[in-house]
Amino acid sequence: MEVCNVCGLPKDLCVCQTLAREEQKITISVVKRRFGKLATTVEGLDEKSIDIKDLTKKLKTKLACGGTSKNNIIELQGSHVEKVKSELVKLGFNENSIIIKIGIR
Repeated sequence: MEVCNVCGLPKDLCVCQTLAREEQKITISVVKRRFGKLATTVEGLDEKSIDIKDLTKKLKTKLACGGTSKNNIIELQGSHVEKVKSELVKLGFNENSIIIKIGIR
């Protein structure tokens, strides 16, 4: 049986990721890319406690869009601000710690 290095509980009972998700300060915004295309960015994720690649994959699947993750920033094609927020809440992130920046930069 594998034991978590951080909390000392067995891997199947580990609560580290759940606790880390509730403590994140996440910013969701829309940016304008080349040729006037819009992209939604999700910033403020801690790569040490959250699997960003897995989260990116889940968001891309749920929103039916393309995207990537680099430098702890998830970038999704299109404007999906409200949908991203609701999906993050469903995945266990604290709704009060998610900030939406309005306006295209």
